[in-house]
Amino acid sequence: MEGVRPGGGSPAGGPGSGSGSGSFPSLFPPGLHGIYGECRRLYPDQPNPLQVTAILKYWLGGPDPLDYVSMYRNLGNPALNVPEHWHYVSFGLSDLYGDNRVHEFTGTEGPSGFGFELTFRLKRETGESAPPTWPAELMQGLARYVFQSENTFCSGDHVSWHSPLDNSESRIQHMLLTEDPQMQPVQTPFGVVTFLQIVGVCTEELHAAQQWNGQGILELLRTVPVAGGPWLITDMRRGETIFEIDPHLQERVDKGIETDGSNLSGVSAKCAWDDLSRPPEDDEDSRSICIGTQPRRLSGKDTEQIRETLRRGLEINSKPVLPPINAQRQNGLNLDRAPSRKDSLESESSAAIIPHELIRTRQLESVHLKFNQESGALIPLCLRGRLLHGRHFTYKSITGDTAITFVSTGVEGAFATEEHPYAAHGPWLQILLTEEFVERMLEDLEDLNSPEEFKLPKEYSWPEKKLKVSILPDAVFDNPLH
Repeated sequence: MEGVRPGGGSPAGGPGSGSGSGSFPSLFPPGLHGIYGECRRLYPDQPNPLQVTAILKYWLGGPDPLDYVSMYRNLGNPALNVPEHWHYVSFGLSDLYGDNRVHEFTGTEGPSGFGFELTFRLKRETGESAPPTWPAELMQGLARYVFQSENTFCSGDHVSWHSPLDNSESRIQHMLLTEDPQMQPVQTPFGVVTFLQIVGVCTEELHAAQQWNGQGILELLRTVPVAGGPWLITDMRRGETIFEIDPHLQERVDKGIETDGSNLSGVSAKCAWDDLSRPPEDDEDSRSICIGTQPRRLSGKDTEQIRETLRRGLEINSKPVLPPINAQRQNGLNLDRAPSRKDSLESESSAAIIPHELIRTRQLESVHLKFNQESGALIPLCLRGRLLHGRHFTYKSITGDTAITFVSTGVEGAFATEEHPYAAHGPWLQILLTEEFVERMLEDLEDLNSPEEFKLPKEYSWPEKKLKVSILPDAVFDNPLH
């Protein structure tokens, strides 16, 4: 539960409560003070902004990871055609306290906590005297995802929300993320904090970001004042997509897809796979290989590789390479991104029981892939936007350790080969598809581009390739016995 209050109060009360000087310097959290200092730089005339605050803090058992969300009135920039708007800034994804109550303190040189805070810019409506508070709950929702999944965001990422951000009838139902145009990275005693801005977008704009790349769509949004403009301000009353406002922008996206392919290299999804080469009751079943009574989970090194694939997200890959399984990487992450709180998805107990050396790569003769409707709709993107451009694409299950990576013949470091196109390393499956087979699959999967026109379950099969794909209802994946 949250409450709205002015930022004033005792120095320990919140980010707007004081300077930390005088007789209370130790009571004002240093990490919080660093972020507040950047806010004061932008808004020197608003020392005590309105705040939405978590009444029961996350570190005391509350449900909301963000301690505070400050709300500022920004006058915009008429010369740049930037309208007046409300500017929201979160406090809590970074390490505010430095005492391990929420984030593990890892030193001053790297990221603080998850390494970023969220911001949001909402167009101010005529006559509006106070900022709406719904963006604070939206930010809490994203923060919960980050804390629960331990996946961080970066500029260019997209978030499929599938609902108006303000619970209205708005067409703005999804989000892209970008660097905040005004807030600069902050060095705190607990590490560096950057500021990622949420940008509300329509479904058509989200799909364009998936098929091409998030940065490209953000650049297009910046060129359309009513769709964001240079500071990417969200207008929940916007009734047209950028492609309806300027049809020529669709041509730019189509050309970009043709030239660049998609930079989306992986998604978290509802997915599963079965090895049809042998009975599922086999002790070495593809989804749960057992040693003793303990089901095997992804090894730390496998998890590093899958996370690396997903984490690269919308980055441009000059050379398509899957990180080698034996790569050593601090905390399983790139050093330019916030480190994970743990080394892998596997528990300490399973890691101790199942040494990495006992997990071997297996070549499979026949496989069955299973996706829910939303994940299945991305298969054409995976094939056309990634594999035909010599890249790879990973589905990582949100309900377990399963992962499915499609690779083209141009990807290095894969354990699937043209001779053995289906290969598994524990619950991680790799599928190598030739360009000829990709083209055929795209023809056979044409109706996935219009998922509203077919009924579930839907099955596709290529018997000579010993490959089957099923599109199934969500309920199948919500049942752990699927």
